[in-house]
Amino acid sequence: MHSNRKLVLNEFMNLLGYTFNNINLLNEALTHSSYANENKKRNLKYNERLEFLGDSVLSIVISDYLYNSLPNLQEGELTKIRASIVCEPSLAECSINMDIGKYLLLGKGEEVTGGRQRVSVLADTFEAIIGAMYLDGGLTNVKQFILRSLKKTIEDAIEGKIFKDYKTHLQEIVQSVNTEKIMYEVVNEEGPDHNKVFYVHVKIGEKVLGKGSGKSKKEAEQNAAKEALKKVI
Repeated sequence: MHSNRKLVLNEFMNLLGYTFNNINLLNEALTHSSYANENKKRNLKYNERLEFLGDSVLSIVISDYLYNSLPNLQEGELTKIRASIVCEPSLAECSINMDIGKYLLLGKGEEVTGGRQRVSVLADTFEAIIGAMYLDGGLTNVKQFILRSLKKTIEDAIEGKIFKDYKTHLQEIVQSVNTEKIMYEVVNEEGPDHNKVFYVHVKIGEKVLGKGSGKSKKEAEQNAAKEALKKVI
């Protein structure tokens, strides 16, 4: 590892509030598959395996916290709260606050298409960092990091303040790069009036960005916008 990269990683560890014993684990967590693919001869490890591990570690830490903090809530309510904490937009928001994009190793193609700001990339990297920290320092250290980093998100989720308005989020992103209008089109309806399912496409011009379904047009539109966000961010 170059000395410049070590300096960058040391700077990042200050932001994390955790010092890695094995700095290579942190570097792996910050290495996107596109970078490894463009540098095949170097046989670099990238962060997808760590992301897989981090996803489970994050889930157990949040589940444990909610279970102990909210003794009166049933399984369904706990699941809903956990889902709003560990969803992509929440994790990406946390990544943005920590400026994780700045420290990522990305391939050129991913770089020019906005990978450093892409929600899916940022959320995945956040999980990979959790996986790396778990391997490096165990559950106690990573638990402290998760609960500290997601403190505001957890509080908002418990208070019911988190509703992910994917339509508004999509609108903001598309408008920043495109002047064309976003259109939502109901392409199909199924079932009787009391139990209808709506199918919606979200489009820019003739291009379909995302597809979604739901028990109402509003829900279907949100789901279509959610899918579109994965492609445009």
